[in-house]
Amino acid sequence: MSSSSAPKRYFHSKNKGEISEWITNLNSDKESVRKDAVKKVIAAMTVGKDVSMLFSELIKCVQTNNIELKKLVYLYIMNYAKTQPDLAIMAVNTFVNDSKHANPLIRGLAVRTMGCIRVHKIVEYLSEPLRRTLQDKNPYVRKTAAIAVAKLYDLDPEMAIDQGFVDLLEEMLTDQNPMVVANAVAALSEIASNSNQIQLAYTSKTIKTLLAALGECTEWGQIYILDSLATYQPKSVKEAEMIAERVLPRFQHANSGVVLSAIKVVLKMMTIIDDESTLSTYRSKIHAPLITLTNSEPEIQYVALRNINLVIQKLPSIFASGDEKIFFCKYNDPIYVKIEKIEIMIKLANEKNINNLLLEFKEYATEIDVEYVRRSVRAIGRCAIKLEGAAQECI
Repeated sequence: MSSSSAPKRYFHSKNKGEISEWITNLNSDKESVRKDAVKKVIAAMTVGKDVSMLFSELIKCVQTNNIELKKLVYLYIMNYAKTQPDLAIMAVNTFVNDSKHANPLIRGLAVRTMGCIRVHKIVEYLSEPLRRTLQDKNPYVRKTAAIAVAKLYDLDPEMAIDQGFVDLLEEMLTDQNPMVVANAVAALSEIASNSNQIQLAYTSKTIKTLLAALGECTEWGQIYILDSLATYQPKSVKEAEMIAERVLPRFQHANSGVVLSAIKVVLKMMTIIDDESTLSTYRSKIHAPLITLTNSEPEIQYVALRNINLVIQKLPSIFASGDEKIFFCKYNDPIYVKIEKIEIMIKLANEKNINNLLLEFKEYATEIDVEYVRRSVRAIGRCAIKLEGAAQECI
């Protein structure tokens, strides 16, 4: 809970006996009184007060069907679990019971909180609730449990493997719900990046499931799936073309992360494809979204330029003569964007455009920013080394 979203009265209290008053209210028969008291406790916790002595009273309040109250209590438990592990054990029965609750939102809330409690002492008690929620009928609960497995692996890798949680995650890659598939991919990717034991090994069947889920999950789910597809080695040229064709529509996505991840997948597939006409088509389709990204906000533009720099190294012919003008620096560009643009212009330099580029670099060299001037002068020198025929002009 943030101070901006909570009423100010929860954050300003001059009552010296407030702790005893909260204890009384937390034990009230009225749910509204209990909820108001919990909000005051959370507000005090937020501003740095130690309210750990109320742990046993807060645990009692979790026995409710009110999701808002339950969320507040779980927030309190997560905050004090790491510093008060002995107190956190008191909440184990609550998690176990809530993981069996009739309401899927409460089951999901329980498993999400389980994953956020980084305490070794209670891990062994949470294996059965986690196993149950991974096989839950409700997709919301399953997708939440998938992320909890990644957090469990980070805390206790041996248990996650021995108890079969990683195997259950791999089975979830073929789930009927796209959100479950996306979260399973995200969890497995996280585990694989931090482990030498677990390696992502997708089959052709799994790839088809991932591609089917691609258009139906959230944008961040799409990024996880696309990044996983970029690690897959197609079995044939036909499969590579199929994957590339299914990913191409992502070039039109509003999220720049999705676009860049989609480009990465297509570039990987292009290393398998040998038909020149197909490759030429893909190169032209990659060109447009890259140019569009250079007109975004400076932060996104910087990331796009870094990626364009890498793409040019792999596909030097992706930008035609005249495209260098797209990367001319604007007066209001931040310095980090200007430096990346200069790097790209050097890579695009050739006999046809060198005169235009030298005029630009000469203009940049008269600016006030010392680093900008230094990079511009260095760019002229690098162009002279790159293009021997233009060396005299550069000098």
